[in-house]
Amino acid sequence: MKPTEILENEHRIIEQVLSALETMADQNESSKKLDCGAARDMIEFFRMFADRFHHAKEERHLFACLEAHGMPRDGGPTGVMLSEHEMGREFVAKMDQAVNVYEHGNVAGLKDFVKAARSYVPLLREHIQKEDHCLFAITNQSLSRAEQENLMKAFREEEAQSAREKPLDYYPRKAQELARRFPACACHSQDGAPRACGSSCGGF
Repeated sequence: MKPTEILENEHRIIEQVLSALETMADQNESSKKLDCGAARDMIEFFRMFADRFHHAKEERHLFACLEAHGMPRDGGPTGVMLSEHEMGREFVAKMDQAVNVYEHGNVAGLKDFVKAARSYVPLLREHIQKEDHCLFAITNQSLSRAEQENLMKAFREEEAQSAREKPLDYYPRKAQELARRFPACACHSQDGAPRACGSSCGGF
């Protein structure tokens, strides 16, 4: 298995919760009630699995390898990915703040949560597509076998550190639970099929 395959597998887990978030936002908007428990579960997932577990592998290890091969950060693919990671963190923070507002009796929190969720979902979906179909292809073409092995070792060390806090299957199981509770709606444009970002990787 290549390091990029590990990241792609994690993307599939993240996409489950993105679809669940999309469904929950629709349901909450229709019912005029925010499901704070489910919202907090999703916020925890995005912060702990998508960001602290998954994005950490990219930011600490993958991007450094690519930049060592001459990929520029400023104006380059890794710079774009880092910027989008930060944008995602800001949307998750807005969702968290909206839940707090709602729990303190301000119904405006519902509207704020839905707005942040509907900004976060397409951002991360498009981000994942760029990585799956462009950045990871560049990675596999650029890194030698030895570099891939070293990257895999670094990933496993990250996983071992995370396992000290939660079992490695904790968040994948949580993603499945949320996906069952909030199944993807057929009316949404995202169908789960892979889409390339263009032969020139113009998404960067």
